[in-house]
Amino acid sequence: MRTTFPIVAGLVSGVVVAALVIVLLVVLAPEPALTSPGPTAPPATASLHPVTLATATATATANATAGASAGAGSSGAGLFHVGEVAPPLRVVAVGGGSIDLARLRGKPVWVNFMRTDCPPCRDEFPLMNGFAVRYASTNLVVVAVDVRESEAVAGDFALSLDATFPVGLDADGAAQTAWGAIVLPVHFWVDAQGIVRDGALGGIGPDIMARGLSTILPGVSVTP
Repeated sequence: MRTTFPIVAGLVSGVVVAALVIVLLVVLAPEPALTSPGPTAPPATASLHPVTLATATATATANATAGASAGAGSSGAGLFHVGEVAPPLRVVAVGGGSIDLARLRGKPVWVNFMRTDCPPCRDEFPLMNGFAVRYASTNLVVVAVDVRESEAVAGDFALSLDATFPVGLDADGAAQTAWGAIVLPVHFWVDAQGIVRDGALGGIGPDIMARGLSTILPGVSVTP
């Protein structure tokens, strides 16, 4: 018994010491850091750089604008009467006489609705002059229709820009309404059969003008 007691006491002491060590390890050990869930993957469109998104938007807008100004196809038909018989147009001409689209049947006609207080109108007149002279041999007729201004104002404007084509007076805006020419300037290209083949909102350059003319001058190579 005397031999067994020290052995048992030693075992008990060892167990107590081991337990204390385990308790100390548990108490003094640092708490594990809480981990937050990883970031959610952004949707595919979010990975696009803002500049890319802006560029895409600008491109879409430019394409839509180009489609509307071209006039060809369904997008332009409603706005410019493309593919339809041109609306009636009979107005008093600056300097006397009249301009009657019906009497011009058999000739290609370029109709431009404008006003003298419109900066793009002033810019376009010299270009229109150039086309009128260059393609006179095709029987092309260029007509400008001044909307809701006096003959004196329209006449001085045409004279100051050396217009080589007739200018009509839509004094009450009736022709403007019939053609849907609400935004000025606006252009319509009418073929020899009286069908509108192209149209464009104003502020255009020689490239768009040449394209419009090419639709009513078949077989003619029209250059800007």
